[in-house]
Amino acid sequence: MRFTSEQRLDDGVLEREFTLGEIPGILWTPVSASAPVPLILLGHPPLGLHKMYPRLAARARHAAADGFAAATIELPGSGDRPCWAAAEQARADLRRALEAGEPVSDEIIDALILPLVDKAVPESQAALDALLSLPEIGGPVGYSGGVISVGIRLAVVEPRIVAAGFFAGSFVPRTMFEEARKVTIPLHVLLQWDDEGNDRQAALDLFDAFGSKEKTLHANMGGHTGVPLFAGEDAAGFFARHLR
Repeated sequence: MRFTSEQRLDDGVLEREFTLGEIPGILWTPVSASAPVPLILLGHPPLGLHKMYPRLAARARHAAADGFAAATIELPGSGDRPCWAAAEQARADLRRALEAGEPVSDEIIDALILPLVDKAVPESQAALDALLSLPEIGGPVGYSGGVISVGIRLAVVEPRIVAAGFFAGSFVPRTMFEEARKVTIPLHVLLQWDDEGNDRQAALDLFDAFGSKEKTLHANMGGHTGVPLFAGEDAAGFFARHLR
């Protein structure tokens, strides 16, 4: 891990950009902490860190106010990372189906999501290796948001992640339902009831499939971008319970 820039935000949070090989990322830490702090790994959709920065920074600053570090890395084929031809083709196929008003086929969903999961999860684990080696970060680790299938795989294979907050707002391959049954960590799942890009019944079925003994579904009225402000407070409370 190599830090490439550093700035102190107006609320005292230290923001540092870094690279992990070819992968760019951002780390936010509360500078007032006197001991190593837990970490929340922030997921995001494959729109690029620059586009997602305002929302990611807001989430990270909220986490820092609660005494947690937060970090995120760029997804494969997104942002400034090299173009990934297969991902571009899958996204084009998805756009064509949506613009034509056609159902999104399992083949499109699999091509869009499964290779992303296979690439993104090992990169996230490598990022955790680097981040947890820093003296100011001590764990435990939570995972928050992003492509839900990436979060599912991480929850299954990464023992350092002890709790996860998912947003039921992305396409989920059928094979991920079987992986969801292997998830046992506490979960906080947010569902927008009228999400125009999400199959509500599929989201409910996925929640039912999770094997966790502690899992909570927070469903709010409204579309994909209509998440109420208090939903963030609920998620913060969840991580406070499980990371402190």
